[in-house]
Amino acid sequence: MGQAGCKGLSQSLFDYKTEKYVIAKNKKVGLLYRLLQVSILTYLVVWVFLVKKGYQDTDTSLQSSIVTKVKGVTFTNTSELGERLWDVADYVIPPQGENVFFVVTNLIVTANQRQETCAESESIPDAWCYTDNDCPPGEPVVAGNGVKTGRCLRVGSMQRGTCEVFAWCPVETKPRPVKPLLGKAEDFTIYIKNFIRFPKFNFSKTNVLDTNDRSFLKSCQFGPKNPYCPIFRLGSVVSWTGSNFQEIAVQGGVIGIQIEWDCDLDKAPSECNPHYSFSRLDNKFSENSISSGYNFRFAKYYRDAAGVEFRTLMKAYGIRFDVMVNGKAGKFSLIPTVVNIGSGVALMGAGAFFCDLVLIYFIKKSHFYRDKKYEEVRSVMLPPQQCEGTLEEPP
Repeated sequence: MGQAGCKGLSQSLFDYKTEKYVIAKNKKVGLLYRLLQVSILTYLVVWVFLVKKGYQDTDTSLQSSIVTKVKGVTFTNTSELGERLWDVADYVIPPQGENVFFVVTNLIVTANQRQETCAESESIPDAWCYTDNDCPPGEPVVAGNGVKTGRCLRVGSMQRGTCEVFAWCPVETKPRPVKPLLGKAEDFTIYIKNFIRFPKFNFSKTNVLDTNDRSFLKSCQFGPKNPYCPIFRLGSVVSWTGSNFQEIAVQGGVIGIQIEWDCDLDKAPSECNPHYSFSRLDNKFSENSISSGYNFRFAKYYRDAAGVEFRTLMKAYGIRFDVMVNGKAGKFSLIPTVVNIGSGVALMGAGAFFCDLVLIYFIKKSHFYRDKKYEEVRSVMLPPQQCEGTLEEPP
């Protein structure tokens, strides 16, 4: 028996097995199968290859550099600053031209501040006092301007006063102007130069027209006819976000400028174009909300004839611009093409498996189709003399 088993095993190595196919003459299941095939084929061709470009290798590791410049001048005449001409060096912070920059549109100016003692601002709750004991000397005022000296200063016969502080005096007490100081800044222009590179494909491009005409950037402005002139009017950028420039200029705001590069490198490089979108990033739903607007303080320092330092404090309101760049590039590659075709073939097999389930479990006479598809084979014990024989094909 052992020799016969070994002999049978050695002979079975050279046997060829093939599947048995059963053709089911059922129109409903046949129609379902064809619909699944058409659906899978449509998904593969339309969605995977045409829409998602599954035949391409992609690069999303975009390398980008941003250079910004703001241009424009305006004239103001105020009691704090007098007659003054504002140019780009006065209202753009920082001046280096980075991807995040700030344009001043409104100011609170506190001039001639010196380090001495004075009353703290009444708008600061931690500075309120009724007696000198409420002002421990050397204690900083929370969210205030200086250090308490130990004295409580009152105005007239009022019971409540404010603590005296050692600070830059006089402290800032003026309210925010209701009209923007630089209301004409909406006619300023922003120049945004963007260099991009996709390292996987060694492809580089910029959003500025490649020309030798030096006067091009001095006379053009961004628009449908000039997509490669990245010079934007400040008021237009604000309006594209759905905001009003004169309103946002009063208390400031944050605007995002999104540059999107979606490049099909199977086409000509001229088909790889930047797309711009603009959005308001700060809270614009409530004008009185404490979270809306944008401001910060800075000072300019001087020395008088005696060498004593003094300064002019400025609380600047304005518009902060965040320039953000995203993108991807795609190019034909054999590997993703083969992978996606293989996935489609696998889905075809899944469609056949689904139809098999319907055929043998969910329709009438399913038991009939099940018996035809699956055969039960039982092993039979043969007489010993027949085990040593071989099974030959009939003549």
